[in-house]
Amino acid sequence: QVQLVESGGGLVQAGGSLRLSCAASGRTFSSFHMGWFRQVPGKEREFVGAIRGSGAIAINRNGARTSYADSVKGRFTISRDNAKNTVYLQMDSLKPEDTAVYYCAASKFWVPTTSAYDYWGQGTQVTVSS
Repeated sequence: QVQLVESGGGLVQAGGSLRLSCAASGRTFSSFHMGWFRQVPGKEREFVGAIRGSGAIAINRNGARTSYADSVKGRFTISRDNAKNTVYLQMDSLKPEDTAVYYCAASKFWVPTTSAYDYWGQGTQVTVSS
């Protein structure tokens, strides 16, 4: 099993930056795709971005290492440090509409949907003021 714990959320002004961290337990961390999702009350959980695992077979259309939702492309960056069992979400140029609870998740499949992810963290709140 894999356990995930997010941290780094908080309150930031529009145009500012935050970096979220997701610490994972388990010796097989590097083999999983790691994704970030976000959710606003009353709305469906939506895909933010993902980064490939080193042992995964599945790839996206262009064989890219990372994938992002159009709403965050160019502003958010995902990275990982397998030695520390940690994945990061660097968020720049934040907008009020980025306000949500952010979740990290682990998957064996390169698919940008919640159903493809087997393990989830507890979430961390990100609030962007205008």
